[in-house]
Amino acid sequence: MILCKTPLRVSLFGGGTDFPTWFNKYNGMTISMAIDKYCYILIRELPKTFPFKYRLRYFKTETPKNISDVRHPSIKAILKKYNITDCNFEIYHSSDIPGLSGLGSSSAFTVSLINSIHEWNDIHLSKKKISEKAIYVERNMLKESVGYQDQYSSAFGGFNVIKYSKRNVGVRPLKILASKKKKIFKNSLIVFSGIQRKADPIEKDKQKNIMKNFKNLSELNKITQEAKKILESNNNDFLIEIGKLLNRSWHIKKKLSHMVSNSKIEKLYNFGINNGAVGGKLLGAGGGGYILFLTENEKNQKRLVKSLKNKVHFRISGNEAGSEIIYKSF
Repeated sequence: MILCKTPLRVSLFGGGTDFPTWFNKYNGMTISMAIDKYCYILIRELPKTFPFKYRLRYFKTETPKNISDVRHPSIKAILKKYNITDCNFEIYHSSDIPGLSGLGSSSAFTVSLINSIHEWNDIHLSKKKISEKAIYVERNMLKESVGYQDQYSSAFGGFNVIKYSKRNVGVRPLKILASKKKKIFKNSLIVFSGIQRKADPIEKDKQKNIMKNFKNLSELNKITQEAKKILESNNNDFLIEIGKLLNRSWHIKKKLSHMVSNSKIEKLYNFGINNGAVGGKLLGAGGGGYILFLTENEKNQKRLVKSLKNKVHFRISGNEAGSEIIYKSF
């Protein structure tokens, strides 16, 4: 039995510059943090008494006899490329957050399954190699319009600056004071928009307009550089500045595609800003999912929480381990 635990992520700055259609020409950079919300993958051998070879449990249950009969596209692609041999087996998926959320759950799933299957086959992969294989599966096999940020964030864990160029993707921890990191997590609140959405159509629309968005993506790169300087400085009074940069990046993000926002998202975003938040942004591709709100202090966060009433919301903390095998037994 193998049990893998992989964190979801919150992208703060630079989303959109992690697509090869952009960074192969102009380079890109994102700042993101792995959080204490997880995707779990369990793989165990099944006795051959069952009338099927595989049992796959996610929000549905499948019992196919052959990989070609698997309906879940990611599982099917990964099993085709990195199959477990010589046994019948079960794959069980569980997550702290429902999918289609903007928290990178889809890539966390891919990272988890790749890590788990290789570990089952007694192949130990580096975090960089796991990230690269996850990107290959999603972009080349599934033909999804995904960037590179989510896979690296989930595989590596931590609070990172990720730089993208045609030659390389580099991941390094943000050089942030522990006290500042604690402040960010303490004053962050994740609020559900009430909309689940598929990211792929939105990302395709953004990439279709990549050259039209040259000015906007260049501005997002500039904002990310500004945020990095503020976060890595010794100034502990920084939350209002970061909040302003989140607001700027959100307003630019909406220009990348008409599908990014809608009236329901705008209403919730403005509500948060008017009830204690100094900044915020919709996480992920857009169109729905979760909004990150940043407050200046705990008093304002309590005010925001109280005003949200029955809306789904939660606080977050960080994860440093990234994707890890937390149990292995044969």
